[in-house]
Amino acid sequence: MTESQLCQTFVSLTMLGTMEAESVVPEGPDVDPVEQEPLFRNLDIFLFSLIIGLLIYWFFSRQEPIPEFKRLTTRETSFIEKMKKTNRNMVVFYGSQTGTAEEFCGRLAKDAQRYGMSGMSADLEEYDMSELPCLAEIDNSLAVFCMATYGEGDPTDNAQDFYDWMQETDEDLNGVNFAVFGLGNKTYEHFNAMGKYTDKRLEELGGKRIYDLGMGDDDGNLEEDFVSWKEQFWPAVCEHFGVEATGDDTSNRQYELVVPTDINMNKVYTGEMGRLKSFETQKPPFDVKNPYLATVAVNRQLNQAGDRHLMHLELDISGSQIRYDSGDHVAVYPINDVSIVNRIGQILDADLDTVISLNNLDEESNKKHPFPCPTTYRTALTHYLDITNPPGTNVLFELAQYATDPKDQDILRKMASASPEGKGLYQSWVLDSQRNILAVLEDMPSLHPTIDHLCELLPCLQARYYSIASSGKVYSNMVSICAVVVEFQTSTGRSFKGVATNWLKNKVVVTDNGHKATVPMYVRKSQFRLPFKASNPVVMIGPGTGIAPFMGFLQERGWMKEQGKDVGETILYFGCRHRNQDFMYQQELEEFEKVGVLTQLNVAFSRDQKEKVYVQHLLKKNNEHLWKLIHTDNAHIYICGDARNMARDVQNAFYDIAEEVGGLTHTQAVAYIKKLMTKGRYSQDVWS
Repeated sequence: MTESQLCQTFVSLTMLGTMEAESVVPEGPDVDPVEQEPLFRNLDIFLFSLIIGLLIYWFFSRQEPIPEFKRLTTRETSFIEKMKKTNRNMVVFYGSQTGTAEEFCGRLAKDAQRYGMSGMSADLEEYDMSELPCLAEIDNSLAVFCMATYGEGDPTDNAQDFYDWMQETDEDLNGVNFAVFGLGNKTYEHFNAMGKYTDKRLEELGGKRIYDLGMGDDDGNLEEDFVSWKEQFWPAVCEHFGVEATGDDTSNRQYELVVPTDINMNKVYTGEMGRLKSFETQKPPFDVKNPYLATVAVNRQLNQAGDRHLMHLELDISGSQIRYDSGDHVAVYPINDVSIVNRIGQILDADLDTVISLNNLDEESNKKHPFPCPTTYRTALTHYLDITNPPGTNVLFELAQYATDPKDQDILRKMASASPEGKGLYQSWVLDSQRNILAVLEDMPSLHPTIDHLCELLPCLQARYYSIASSGKVYSNMVSICAVVVEFQTSTGRSFKGVATNWLKNKVVVTDNGHKATVPMYVRKSQFRLPFKASNPVVMIGPGTGIAPFMGFLQERGWMKEQGKDVGETILYFGCRHRNQDFMYQQELEEFEKVGVLTQLNVAFSRDQKEKVYVQHLLKKNNEHLWKLIHTDNAHIYICGDARNMARDVQNAFYDIAEEVGGLTHTQAVAYIKKLMTKGRYSQDVWS
């Protein structure tokens, strides 16, 4: 009870006693003299008031005083003040979803000193971007933006606020110099949308572009695109600001190695993403920096035969407070192959269990370490660093100094250059051959870098995202994953294994020692949603593992029918190689069709006959019915799977349907489908 409530009670009771004492006694011969006495006498009121007063005093005297909390110091949000304080004149912002834009940003900031500039890298969500006009106050200043595009032309999570600011602001950016490098994928409808928008909008607001927009294509060679742009960008910077390149190509360490002498192992990171011991004491909310350790409840193979391994996993999220909708994504944090980690340690003659900390030499930087520190080399290589994918040209350039054979030095430096010969060599020797850092070390025996510098150079191991294969309305305590294990032989004879899928494949439900297997995960929201009206028909196209979100859609449509809702036609186009080998979820799909949840099940078995048949061929066979659903019945179309070929071929099939059945010209058909996209009736969840 609060102080005010107690006081109100005391006043009310006192007034009640006073009112009773002052009440008028009824007059008349039939009234008994005893009944004419007041309910409370003055002495009663006094004693009653005294008791209440003592109770109030006792209640408040026993309470502990409310402590005065000191205001917590927050991370500095003014990049202008930081630049002035540290004498920087170049800031490189990144909008990154998978870490590549962040890596490019760091490389540009580090290169700045070679070109007469002093740079800092900055996460867009950590700073107040409304300060951007104030950049003009700093002489010879420059803002560079490395902007990745996510989803259907959307900003990355950390760039959302900046994107909103650009849309809403009318600030004058006169005097602000800028340049933009975009990261995208040409197989997507909205190629480099964020890079293009940022470049265009900053100019509209009065900013001065000092070099052309760069557009990296992840479907081609993103690394080469960035290096080529960078090679032209720096001369433009030198010309604009009247500065000269120093010509100093020596390696510049960003972090210093510290080996603690007095080690408290309780303060050493063992794989946590953010908070120390977060896997031992789990606290919601769970997100990218605080994943939930979900137990693996189911891990079963989906295909009956064939040379691939298709799997279905169910992660138990009971008690986590995690909520998800059909169409959302689950992010999982995998760990690297232990054999690769051990082999790297063996080649570098390193004690992998040494506890180390890599500390940023720039004390003003918000990024104090390249990965959670202190930790061991073993933990860093296992949990935090990408050792499976081919290393970038910047890594090769920095490693060249450690090669004792001059020929190896020349090859590494050549591959890191922007020359046509160097680009070709990097493409063939590193990318096409799928050489990871271990393969580079094995194939260049004279290369023997220090392990701490190698750990500084390698990019961070990123979370892997999967479309959730279940409905949160039906399975609120379970998240399902559908995936194919990635494994193939490279041209060097090595076996390339996808980090996450091979790790998940080996997640047995209960281990030999009785422990339950766990997966660090969190849920990322998506715009891939069923229509608001259940009565709207839905057409789902998802060959292979692209069926994942549609299993959730079907579960939810079935749940809606059970609720008595009017559910429209629900049509699925699925594709696989062979009916008897990889017809995933066959029993579940046939059951959905049997009970009427699935109105129509269309399956393309591409290799069961001489001529290959794909989902787009089945779409064209049902062209009249599909056109009626789309044009007349307000159907929603959903596509999930491969972006490079399938999504494009399916879109072309819908163009053909609009032309052949709808009587539209090709130009009109393209505009028609684009309008469906704008209205949210043509949605894609695709990857390349």
